[in-house]
Amino acid sequence: MTSPANAGIPLSHAPDHVGYKLLELPPELVELLEGENPPVLTLQPSPTAALLKTPNKTYSLRQKNTSNALMLLSTAQMRSPDAGPTQDQQTGSSPGEPATGTVCGLRAIATVHETIDLVPETEEAAAPAAVARGKWHEKFARTR
Repeated sequence: MTSPANAGIPLSHAPDHVGYKLLELPPELVELLEGENPPVLTLQPSPTAALLKTPNKTYSLRQKNTSNALMLLSTAQMRSPDAGPTQDQQTGSSPGEPATGTVCGLRAIATVHETIDLVPETEEAAAPAAVARGKWHEKFARTR
């Protein structure tokens, strides 16, 4: 049996039903965005992929599926399993202070299975890219 001093961090699953995707930025784009005068970025469609444009460079957005899911967590106040009266029944606690019988924990709000990579486009990339065939995720990922 676990002692209260070593109970660990409570974790609950409460998805918020918002679709999240992780966008991985190349280091040079991160430097540009964190600089003194960050540029305006624009998204534009193209026949092969969406394009992210900066004043000097163009990136195509490529989705990658991964078997290693990432979980987005947020902090949460949770009722302790061995808690006494509820917060409504308690008196004397100040606003913003956790009620007696609550513990700080983590809540998993989403699981991310896809990431988006930014691939630098070259000037001669005007011709459409060859479409790969035969891989399940390339055939069916568009319909998800």
